[in-house]
Amino acid sequence: MAQLHHLPPLLLLLLLFLSAAAAVPAGGADEAHISAVVAEKGLAFAKDVLIGEAVRSLTPLRLPGVEKAVRVPFLGGVRVAASNITLFHLDVGDNSTVYLGDSGLVVVASGVTANISMHWSYRYDSWLFPIEIADSGTASILVQGMEVGITMAIKNSNGSLALSVSQCGCYVKDLVISLDGGASWFYQGFINAFEDHIKAAVEKAIPENIVEGAGKLDSFLQGLPRTVSLDDVAALNMTFINDPHYGNSSIEFDINGLITSAVAKTTNLQKHPHLSLSCGVASKMLLLSLDEDVFNSALEVYFKADSMHWVVDKVPDQSLLNTASWKFIIPRLYWNYPNDDMRLNISMTSSPVIRITSEKVGATINADMIIDVVDDKETVPVACISVVVSASGVVETSGNKVYGRVDLDDFSLALKWSKIGNFHMSLIQGVIRVFLNTVCMPYLNSRLGNGFILPVVHGFTLQDVYVLTSAKQLTLCSDVTFTNTSSLASLALLRYREARVPSVLAAKQALAF
Repeated sequence: MAQLHHLPPLLLLLLLFLSAAAAVPAGGADEAHISAVVAEKGLAFAKDVLIGEAVRSLTPLRLPGVEKAVRVPFLGGVRVAASNITLFHLDVGDNSTVYLGDSGLVVVASGVTANISMHWSYRYDSWLFPIEIADSGTASILVQGMEVGITMAIKNSNGSLALSVSQCGCYVKDLVISLDGGASWFYQGFINAFEDHIKAAVEKAIPENIVEGAGKLDSFLQGLPRTVSLDDVAALNMTFINDPHYGNSSIEFDINGLITSAVAKTTNLQKHPHLSLSCGVASKMLLLSLDEDVFNSALEVYFKADSMHWVVDKVPDQSLLNTASWKFIIPRLYWNYPNDDMRLNISMTSSPVIRITSEKVGATINADMIIDVVDDKETVPVACISVVVSASGVVETSGNKVYGRVDLDDFSLALKWSKIGNFHMSLIQGVIRVFLNTVCMPYLNSRLGNGFILPVVHGFTLQDVYVLTSAKQLTLCSDVTFTNTSSLASLALLRYREARVPSVLAAKQALAF
């Protein structure tokens, strides 16, 4: 149907969230154009995921052994030892909370229980017996009433996120030690020699391992890409702007979010214009807001890369692309080129402009349409018409897919030059309207109907996504699920999922308007 320079499937969705608008000055490169808010429900989800990952990383946990000398009446000195002390199970249950403190994010888990196994032994020499007496066995330990707390701060570090732990502690209320093997019933009194050591070992090892895990998460955050390439033309600027903003029950992260040339270098940005985010009355974990400048910056990059060009040589009613259909509209065209095939060579004259309102999303598109006649296998340009198209559309969701639908609002025509004489635009307005409504709009909607799977961090899935629009802003509201296919600590990079479209060419074609 058409030929178009390369554009990615992502921009198919960005460009075609259309609405009619006049040009809006693009925001500065040092501003936030994408904002993500993790709401109270999302913080609770993140807390549960992090606790689950912490439990998996902490178990099994090997604790240091101990050997002590104990004085026993009538027996003398007894050497008791505990070894192979392993914490192999943790149960946090539902007794955990997350809240925003003055210095960062605070997570507290109370009433935690744990199970520990160990090997015990003793030996002693006595003047009553000429030989050394020894015994050994195993023990099971139930840790009760444990409380673990951590305070974390997330800061902006040169455009990336840095996580640090300001406080982390663990308190063990009680231990229940049961000895097994040997004459354990006789030696239960020795457990006091182990209890204080095991308590101290647990209270020391758990915070150390949590801080170590937080360090891995910090490395992961700082290793997130500052730019995400969409193709060889454009890249998404993922630079974070300023520190996160802590609300009463939410955290907001602000990102530059503009689409830039793939060869442009990302600069360190700090300015922050606060964006207002809301999902209405719905309670959602994640709110992602995109400023209209994100879409406009994408369009400008591809326009400057000369990627907005469409050659139309096939349409459902192929007779439209033959001079015979135009002999009563533009007689001279038919007289000069009787029964010759035609094609429409369409190029953007300026970058399309997106405007988002509370009612719709849309664009104003300025293009030149050159009418070419194929005469004896030679292509002859015969006229150029300036076309200004205003279209509007809506954004819809299903599961974690986003869809778009677009309709023609209005258009205007002006003759720029002609080799077949002057002719009034009113003569061809009806034909162009038919072309836009029966060729362009249905084709765009068929491509938008394939949907776009929203990109997420590997291991997570967006759920029940819906879209809200407001002045200059498009907000995606979503819950999040964790597939638990890999440990957060082992994540090294973001993995993005792309929509499955019938072909790359189809996505290219859909971006002509």
